[in-house]
Amino acid sequence: MIRLKEIDPPEAKYENANKLKAAIEGLMGIIPELKLMEVGLNLSTKPSAYDLVLSSVFDSLESLDVYRNHPEHVKVLELLYEVMEQSAVVDYEL
Repeated sequence: MIRLKEIDPPEAKYENANKLKAAIEGLMGIIPELKLMEVGLNLSTKPSAYDLVLSSVFDSLESLDVYRNHPEHVKVLELLYEVMEQSAVVDYEL
């Protein structure tokens, strides 16, 4: 989950959310280890809500590590760090 920085005008935060969503979704098909991905934008008006959520599926922890270090993922991280205020991460095995 990702909480974006509050910026002016407020519409710019929404634009950043859509730009980040598109960049993340663009990794599908580029990084073979990434098997499935969903990226959702927040609809809640609660102050505790995050702005974006990412759920992804990998065959193994090794595949996740390949994804994390892939040059195209690193480019998306650069955008993420520009617009992100806070994140929460859970990596788990089924």
